[in-house]
Amino acid sequence: MAAHHFREDKATQAAALLLGLRGQAMSYLKLLKLMYLADRAALLQLGSPITFDDYVCMDNGPVLSRTYSAITVEPDPQHPSYWSAYISAPKNYEVELLGKVVPNDQLSPAEEDVLRTVFTQYGRLSRWELVDVTHSLPEWRDPEGSTLPIEYRHILQAEGWPDDEIRDLVEAIVAEASARELLG
Repeated sequence: MAAHHFREDKATQAAALLLGLRGQAMSYLKLLKLMYLADRAALLQLGSPITFDDYVCMDNGPVLSRTYSAITVEPDPQHPSYWSAYISAPKNYEVELLGKVVPNDQLSPAEEDVLRTVFTQYGRLSRWELVDVTHSLPEWRDPEGSTLPIEYRHILQAEGWPDDEIRDLVEAIVAEASARELLG
C-alpha cells in the first residue's frame, strides 16, 4: 500500500468540526468511527479522502490509524502536535476541544458537508452502535486482536467501482499526495 501522507491538520480540523457538532466532547471511539465514515464517504463522493490517513481493521472496526495514535499516544512536550494543540488527551475515554478556536482553513466546503452529513446520519448512535455499523462495512475483516490494512481499492471494489476507475482514482490520490510532499 502506498503511503498516504497523513494530513494531521485536516484530521484535527475534521475532528474539531465533529466535536463541535456533538457539543465539544465525545467518546474517542465514537469520534474515530465518525471520522472513518466521513473519510470513506469523501473517498466515494469526492474522489479523495479528507485525512489521507492509513485505514486499518481493528477489533472494534475500521479506524484511521494515525488519528488513533494522535488520540492515544501521549504527545511529546518538546514537539507538540497540531492535534494536541486543539484536542485534549483522553479522559474517561473521551476527548474534547480545548477551547481554542480551531481553524477550518484546510477543509473544503465539500469536505465540511460530508462531515456534517455523516454526523447527521450517525451522530445520534452510541459508540457501540457505531462499532456495529463499521463491522457491517464490506471492507472490514476481523483482525483477531491485531490490525489489518484497508486499502482504498478495497472500499471502492466493495462499492462496485470498475477496476479501471479504481486504478485511475488511486493513481490520482497518490500523485496528489506526492506533489503535496514535494511542495510541503
